[in-house]
Amino acid sequence: MPETRPTGQTLLAEDGVASTPGEILLELVDDEGVTIGTAEKHSAHQQPGRLHRAFSVFLFDRQGRMLLQRRALTKYHSPGVWSNTCCGHPYPDEQPFVAAARRTAEELGVAPALLCEAGTVRYDLPDEATGLIEREWNHLFVGLVTADVAPDPDEVDDTRFVTAEELKALEAELPTSVWFRTVFEAALPGIREIAGRDW
Repeated sequence: MPETRPTGQTLLAEDGVASTPGEILLELVDDEGVTIGTAEKHSAHQQPGRLHRAFSVFLFDRQGRMLLQRRALTKYHSPGVWSNTCCGHPYPDEQPFVAAARRTAEELGVAPALLCEAGTVRYDLPDEATGLIEREWNHLFVGLVTADVAPDPDEVDDTRFVTAEELKALEAELPTSVWFRTVFEAALPGIREIAGRDW
């Protein structure tokens, strides 16, 4: 299902004005990852962007293959491109681990069998295709998936499990999200602990 903010919760944007129904607020952070306020999701991704908290999930099957998703064609940001298992933004005051597990279940219809923290990475990455920018303090998670996925078509157009070699071939042939290579390389130590040295 499309991401919506929790119901029955009053949230104030950084200017102190209550957000309108349906708006999604992100947690703004400083260059040390400390929360400094909130901003509406779409506005935070408009140039020049606002540094905000995010997460990226990399799940693997028992054979050590990475689960990728192709983002739905209807997404306003990076539609129709391949990316990591799941990514998104915690709600204000929501722990990144909780948000990562929540969105994985919402997007892919499956809960991780194992989910471990794998560090953080900060980046500023413009998306030429949409004119948006990713200015994120990204919490990385790696883990295992053992159940069949049941993707939400509003979020995910396709999924596939790939080996390290298959990932290289995919990246050479098909577009991936602007953040994928950055978060993948930052998560590699954790990925190798979960999925093996072949990665």
